[in-house]
This record gives sequence, structure tokens and C-alpha cells, in this order.
Amino acid sequence: DDPTVIVEEELTDPDREAERVATLHRIAQSPADPVVLSRASWQSPAPPLISINETELTLHVGQGISPEELIAWLTERSFDEHPQIFQRGQFARRGGILDFFPAQLSHPIRIEFFGDEIESIREFSVETQTTTRKLESVEIRKESEIFGDLLSSWLNPNDLIIALDEDDREIADVLISDGPNEDWSADLHPSPAAGFEAGDFVVAESSRSLFLVQLNEWSREDWQIGLVAPSKAERHRFLEILERNETEFTFIEGRLAKGFVAPNQKLVVLSTLEIFGRQHLPGTRGKEKLSHQRHAAAIAGVHELNEGDFVVHADYGIGEFIGLVEGEEGQEELGIEYQDGATLHVPIDQSHLVARYVGIGGGKPRQNKLGDKKWKKARITAEAAVMDYAAQLLRLQAERDAKSGHGHAPDGQWMQEFEASFPFTETPDQRRAIEDTKIDMESPRPMDRLICGDVGFGKTEVAIRAAFKAVTGGTQVAILAPTTVLAQQHWRTFKARMSDYPIEIKLLTRLQTPAEIRETLEGLRDGKVDIVIGTHRLLSTGIEYQKIGLLVVDEEQRFGVRHKEILKERFRLIDVLTLSATPIPRTLYLSLMGARDMSTIDTPPPNRLPVQTSICAYDERLIRNAIRRELTRGGQVFFLHNRVATIVGMKERIQSLVPEAKVIIGHGQMDRENLELVMHQFVEGKADVLLATTIIESGIDIPNANTILIDRADRFGLADLYQLRGRVGRAGRRAYALLLLPGDLIAGGDARKRLSAIKQYTELGSGFKIAMRDLEIRGAGSLLGTKQSGHITAVGFELYCQLLQQSVEHLQGKRTIKRADTQVRIDFIAYSESAWTGDTTKVPAFFPRTFGPDPEMRVAAYRQLASARTEKEIKAIEKDWRDRFGRFPDPVKNLIETNRLRVVGSSKGVQMVEISKDRLMLQRNGDYILPPGGKFPRLSSRCTKDKLSQAVQLLRTL
Repeated sequence: DDPTVIVEEELTDPDREAERVATLHRIAQSPADPVVLSRASWQSPAPPLISINETELTLHVGQGISPEELIAWLTERSFDEHPQIFQRGQFARRGGILDFFPAQLSHPIRIEFFGDEIESIREFSVETQTTTRKLESVEIRKESEIFGDLLSSWLNPNDLIIALDEDDREIADVLISDGPNEDWSADLHPSPAAGFEAGDFVVAESSRSLFLVQLNEWSREDWQIGLVAPSKAERHRFLEILERNETEFTFIEGRLAKGFVAPNQKLVVLSTLEIFGRQHLPGTRGKEKLSHQRHAAAIAGVHELNEGDFVVHADYGIGEFIGLVEGEEGQEELGIEYQDGATLHVPIDQSHLVARYVGIGGGKPRQNKLGDKKWKKARITAEAAVMDYAAQLLRLQAERDAKSGHGHAPDGQWMQEFEASFPFTETPDQRRAIEDTKIDMESPRPMDRLICGDVGFGKTEVAIRAAFKAVTGGTQVAILAPTTVLAQQHWRTFKARMSDYPIEIKLLTRLQTPAEIRETLEGLRDGKVDIVIGTHRLLSTGIEYQKIGLLVVDEEQRFGVRHKEILKERFRLIDVLTLSATPIPRTLYLSLMGARDMSTIDTPPPNRLPVQTSICAYDERLIRNAIRRELTRGGQVFFLHNRVATIVGMKERIQSLVPEAKVIIGHGQMDRENLELVMHQFVEGKADVLLATTIIESGIDIPNANTILIDRADRFGLADLYQLRGRVGRAGRRAYALLLLPGDLIAGGDARKRLSAIKQYTELGSGFKIAMRDLEIRGAGSLLGTKQSGHITAVGFELYCQLLQQSVEHLQGKRTIKRADTQVRIDFIAYSESAWTGDTTKVPAFFPRTFGPDPEMRVAAYRQLASARTEKEIKAIEKDWRDRFGRFPDPVKNLIETNRLRVVGSSKGVQMVEISKDRLMLQRNGDYILPPGGKFPRLSSRCTKDKLSQAVQLLRTL
């Protein structure tokens, strides 16, 4: 029961393990290929070389094997069956599709069968569940459980090259002397011909002419010169730098963190860092992230219905979802239980009228009585209130549109040089956010842009570029941060980034002396201060700016309603850039509805790893081991204890557990000098453990701190835990978050949901999903303002947002594409498996249990189809289902076709499409529409299953 063992198991990263196994296979297959590895890897255990490439199963297109045989093989190897695959060791079957995720592969595999033959093999994304690549075959290798060898035994000592920086030699000596055996020590000593000294080589922009001279010298002395870059475009740029220089070099398409020189071998290898000042780190290829549209899909996915959820029916109100139930003819319907046990059966084609209930406070809502007039009254009241609120939002937007702000000039030479000095390569999302911001700033319309990005994903650089553009355009900038500590950090970052330019940057917080504050205020007034960074002190009425052009608000969700109102009034006619890692739902929804411009940064920086999260009972041995693990690798630790009254006692306990560690305390009730000293000590690495309250939440960036322990994690909201966890894992090394609960406490209800969710969303870039999950669990609160809270409680957050979107679009005069409410009645359709008897005069139209065995998945599929508004959306659903479920059986084809008939009818303004005795009859306003000649068109097809598509074609021509 040693908790250390449990933690070790939980902190194993399956993706890294899979990558390591794949690399071992490559080494075994191609022993002549060069291998670059760390000292730790060199000593690490490995399976015997002879067993690593034993293939246990090969699957290829056209192979004869049944789904049942493959499922039996997977089950024997402890794969678990799930409705959908989310991690290694799982499989899922839907129709003719079998998904599974072997441990040694980087992506899960989707096999599509045609009978007992493999028709196709595809890789797919865990995140979107859609295909990413087609394969001809896949090999599943035997997993060795014996790791008796060292990796060093795999490699021939005569072929070994050890590259050591001067600083590494002392470490190498220690490793050799402490080696596990003499053979290993001998292996580590390379032959003299193979050894070389490796050193960094960096080309400064100012030294380019010297660099070209050095290249010529290397070339004359017959050195080998290599350039490693990720694309041929970088090669062309290098040729441009060479100009007429006749140096010969070898171009290698790939990624290298930095170059090196090896004088003994007359070898120099250059990376993009030395030539262009940009790093292209390995480890980020293929990591496609959510686009703006996929954010909308992710949010919609959060609202899938599960048994026991409280739901809102647009016409009948709040009830409890009891799952799929059978209708009178055996067809599947949604069941909702209301007050006094009354049950409502909702036909599948009306399932779009049902949404999960999320209200204020997250408590249990009061169920409506079926047929009660109270619901109708509550909805009418909410609709009126939402219309007023939408009008207020649009008035504010119209004011910004009507009045001219300061339109900045396009980028000049300074801006281009400043951007070129950024020491990293921008991610595609980051580049897009920067361009969006610049376009807004160059427009005379005052900017109001929200930048949403996970913690440490590069939002600050977007703000720095915007601030630089504003200052070089002749205006001042104010940066608003929620805490003193974060303001100080921004100040240091901005100062360092702009140090080569004559830009005056000042800090304005409660930590400045009266004299410093006076100097800053005078500088703002007379224009000597270009950028001021501070807390809510910046909102004071006594501050005057000579010409402010940009306001940057960081961590928007941390400011209260009063501060937001001041921002709205005081800075409504200047450019405003808002940064948020976990957007509050109001911001998120309004942004997605187009009431506010938004850019998202979803791609992590190179080599950024997900934080390994564990939920543990409070145990002092575990705490000691976690802290010592971090200190052993030279790192620092955050320990979050959110009670000032007991924080000193907690320090004493930690100090007794780890006597060698220097533990310091930081909390919001300390006086300013002491708090500043504590934070400075930790940032400078003069303390090992920072024991603190949530003051560490808002953006302290300490790359060397990569373990965080959160005491009484059950007392935090999910968004809070997510933000706290984001304090670690920002330096390209594995980080750990331990969520501690009291040993005698079983976290129940909301606390358990929150902790499970944060462990589930370990992938980087999950801030959007976290915000929505937190919204569900804790309730919507008063996030849309206190006046709207009652209406959210009455109708639920999702319906409220739908009403708000409709109101905004109505007031803007937009043509809203509503969900097609056309009803379809067809006398030859069997809507359930029990009603379908094989009669050739009828056709089945439903989602068979064999095609989608999981009830929740069928509910989601039915709702997805019922919500379609256009033929284009129907086609998109077909494509998605074809990928995830395989070939459609006839019932699914017909179900899709009846919905196609519905949307085509809606586009014609028809309220009812009826097919009876082969006659196509249409209704509008309760009356049948008679075509010229007074006869209803007849379906002529003799084959019953072709009559649906014929009806669609007929309807299109009317």
C-alpha cells in the first residue's frame, strides 16, 4: 500500500511510452541509423533486442478475418470495450467498424469490414473521432514484459559517438564511476576516432558578415556544413543570405533545437536558430488542434444527454431525462419525467427541442408539471428579458461602430525587426491571432478582441506585439492585470522584450512608493511613459493619459462586475485586447455568436507536455516523495494550502518531511514588502517550495517549478483547479499535479465530478471544455449579470443562450436559418425494429442497435440529425457517420433520407410533407397545397425504398 508506487503508476505518460517503444523498434530494424539519446536513456532498462521486433499480428486491406475473431484477440490481451475510444487498451464496435488503440501506436486504428474481410484500415483522431490517414496495413508487435537489458547493450561500442559539452564532462565521469557494471562503463568510453567535442554556435544579426567569412573559411578547409530546417523555404532563405557566396552545404529537411560544431571531425551543423534566430523544436508535428468550428462542436458535445440529467423541453419545461423509451409502434423516443411522475415521450424528429438543464448554483432544479401554464409564462418572460438584454449589447456595439478610434498605420521596419527578434517560431494559431489583432488596430473602428488561449500558449506575445504597434504608432498602452505578482511579471517580460527600443515602461501597483507613483502619473500625463502595467489601480479616475490608444486586460474572468463596468465606460472608444485562459461562459457564448471578435490559440508551444494529474488521499509519505522527486531533478515545487490561519502549521509539517528543502510562505494578507520578497526569492530560485494560497493562480511564470500539490482540492471549482495546474509544465519537461484529499473524505457529488473531469482533460488546450464542464457542475451563476440570473434559472442556460442568439440576429436584421420544423408523415415507413417485419411494401428508418449499441450514442446521433437545418448539414452528418460507423444499413439510409425530405420541405416554406398511397401532399398553414391541375403528384417508382429519393427530387422541383 505504499502510495509512492501508486503515484509512479499514475504519473507514467502513455504517449511518451508509446513513442519510446516505437523508437526501440526503429533502432532494432535499422541498427546502422544514427541514434541520439540522453544519458538517462542510455542507462534505462529495455527488453531483449531479440524480442523487440516479434510481430504478434499483422492486418492488411483485403485480409480475411472476421470482426468477432479480432475482438476475441483483443479481449484476450485485456482490451476493454467502450462506446468510443479515448485511450490505449480500449476497443469499440459500431456496425461494420472496429476501433482499437494498441499501446505501442501513436494513433488508434479503425478497421472497416465487408463481411469477414478487411475493406479499409485508417488512423483516426481521439479528439474528433474522425479519420486522419489511410493505411494499407498495420503491425501490432508483441509487448515484452521483461526489461532485463540496458539500452546500452543494444549498441555496438565501436560505432558509438559521445558528444559532450565541456560542462557535461564532470557529469559523465560520475556516471562512468557509478556505472552498474564494468561492461557498461567500458561501453561508455568511445574509441578516440569516434569522440568529438561539440559546442554551440550562434550567429547574431549584427555579425552576419563575420558569419559569411567563417563559412568561407570552413569551406576552404574542406569542412562538412549541414543545415537542418523544417522546409525547403528555409533552405531558399539561407541561399539568399549566402548571396554570391560559393559555399557548398548539405540540406537536411527536419527539426533540430540548435546547431553544433565538431572541430575534430571538421563538421558544423546549423539549425534555424543560428541562421534566422528561430527555434523549430521537434515533438509538435501532427498535433492538429481544434479550429473555431470544432470549438462549437466541442461545446455541443458537452450537452449530450445521459440518463438522470435534468433537461428542458422548449414547450413543456424542466423534467428528468429517463433515457430512450419505446413508443406505441416500438420506435425509440426520448423519455422525460415531470412532476407527479407524468412522462412525456418525445419523437426522435423533435429531439432538438430538448436540452440539458444548467441553471444558477448548480443545484437540483424544480421540475415543471406537465401541461402547467407556469412554464409558458416563464418562457415568455425570459424571451422579453433576453430581447432587452440583446438590444443593450447591440447598442454598445453600435456606439463603437459609429465612432472613429485611432486607425494605426501598416507595419513599418521597426515592427518587422521586432517580430524577427522573437526567439521562437510562432504557432499557426498564434500567428493568426497576431494578424487578427493588427487588422483590427489598423481599422478606425475601436477594437474589442478577445484572445483565448491555454495557460502558457503565447497570449502574452500577442499583447506585446499589439503594444509595440500602438506605441510606434504614437499612442500609449495600459496593461491591466488582476494581481500585483502578475503585473510585475508582465513588466519584466515587456521590459526584456523591448529592451532594444526607446520605449518607457512603468509599473503601477500597491508595491510602488508614493514617489514612484507620482513619477509614473506625471509621465502618463505628459506622454513620457509609453506603456503602464498595473492592477485595478489603473482604473482610478485620477489617472490621465496624454493619448491612450490600447488597453490590454489579462485574465478577464478575475475582475468583478464593477471593474468591468468601469472598463466599459472609460475605454469604450479605444482599442481593447482581452486575454483569457478559461473564458467565462458569457464571454465564450457571446464570442461564438459573433457579438465580439475572438481569436483562439489552441496549439501548445514546441515540446510542451501535458501535466500528469493524480488524485490522491492526503499522505505525508506521498508528499515527501513528490517534493524530493522534483528537487532531485533540480526543480521547485508549489504547495497550495488555501487557509491563511493554518498555513504556518503546514509549513512546519512540510519542513519536517523534507528538512533539506527551503520552504517559504506567500499569501494575500502579507504586507507588500514581504510578499514581494517571497515571490522574488522563488522566481530567482532561492527557495525550493513555495507554500501559498491562490495568489499563485493568476499567471506567475516560473519554468523551473514543475510539481504542484493542491491541498483540499475538493474545495475548488474546476476552472480554478485547471488554472492552478497550469502554473507548472511550462519548460518542456514533464510536470506533475497532485490533487490531495483528506484520507477520511470520500469526495462526493460535485467535488468528485470536478476532480474526475480535470484528470480526464489532461490534454493541453482543453480550456474550452473545462469552462463548459465547470459551467455545468457549478451552475451558470450570475455570469450574465444579476438581472438575467432569474431567467437563466427559469429556462436553463442553453435555452437562454439560444433565445439570446435569436434576439441578437433578429435585432441585427439577419436572416436566421432556423432548424427545419417541417413535419414528415409517410405511410410506408417502419420507424422501429419491432415494426419492421420484412414487408416489401414498407421501408425501415431508424438507428439499429447493432449499428449503434450504446443508447447514449444513439440519442446523440438522433439529436444531431434532428437539428440539421440544411441539405449541406445533412451531407456533413452523412460524411461523419460514414467515417465513424462504416457502411449504412438500409434503416440508416432511409432515416437520413426522411430528414433530407424535411429540410427540403422547410426550404420551400412547407409545414407538412405527407406521403399517402404514393401521393406527395404538402401543407402550409393547415391547408393542402394543390399544384396546377388540382392533382397531387404521384410517386411512380415500383421499388418502395426508391420512393423516398424520388419524393426529395419532386419536392426540389416544386
